[in-house]
Amino acid sequence: MKRFDVFNGDADGICALHQLRLAEPAKASLVTGVKRDVGLLAGLGKVRGAQVTVLDLPFHENREAALGLLERDCRLLYFDHHFAGEVPSHPGLESHIHPSPSTCTSLLVDDYLQGAFRVWAVTGAFGDNLIHIARRVADGLDLTAQEIGGLRTLGELINYNSYGETLEDLHIPPLKLYGAILPYDDPLDFLTRAPEADALQEGFSEDMARAEAAEPILEGESGRVFRFPAEVWARRVMGIFANRAAQEYQNRAIALIVDNSDGTIRVSVRAPLAFPQGADDLCRAFPTGGGRAGAAGITAMPESDLPRFLEAFEAAWED
Repeated sequence: MKRFDVFNGDADGICALHQLRLAEPAKASLVTGVKRDVGLLAGLGKVRGAQVTVLDLPFHENREAALGLLERDCRLLYFDHHFAGEVPSHPGLESHIHPSPSTCTSLLVDDYLQGAFRVWAVTGAFGDNLIHIARRVADGLDLTAQEIGGLRTLGELINYNSYGETLEDLHIPPLKLYGAILPYDDPLDFLTRAPEADALQEGFSEDMARAEAAEPILEGESGRVFRFPAEVWARRVMGIFANRAAQEYQNRAIALIVDNSDGTIRVSVRAPLAFPQGADDLCRAFPTGGGRAGAAGITAMPESDLPRFLEAFEAAWED
């Protein structure tokens, strides 16, 4: 039976797939993209009779493509934590879909594998900005504080690498990065030995130095909004910058706006970490918006919608 592994190119998607394939090695055609490429199942429109594993892609965005695959006698194994909408009951679909701000796809796979490769689940959770949850899970492992810090660094670097308008924006295409990770059972070995990890660390340091010079364009009791120019460094750093800004003031929401090359704007939103709800509702109110309760985004919003977005952002987390 032909196999396909379809996964988000961010830390959560890559670490989730890596756990699965460490536990269950299998040759599969790989399908991935930049972080915002969430409708990847549409690319399997002619596939029949295959085993398709889907990781960290919202079912809501892939519903029609998933139903088409099921109708064409495919079997789907689906892991995700984003807003899903109605998930059908079908003998060909095994779903592990739990939209919750307190989990991620890597942790769902960890449950499925009964903790077989938990260090990679912790890495994925750190990359998804579930810092407290990742630390709690890591406490059950025989790791030093320095080693746990290394897992956080790696998760953030892999996630940083997934942000961009196109694959050309990224330091390392997700397929290549996943291939580089594949030989490593231990994420700390990858972090300290792989040249890809060194390249990501160097790029990250340069991009963050530019980003940290920015001042908010809007700041209030409930949140802060930043805006970056239509430059490659800005597109790469938007996710990790938003995550770190959310960590700095945990009672405030964060929105980071980056200009797209076509004149639209891209938005990354983080709900307050103290009550991580509402980011997906806010973003889904705009075309091309989606995500999960704690972190969501809008891929291509017209500039004319910005005043309405800012008003909705300020209202979303008012007391």
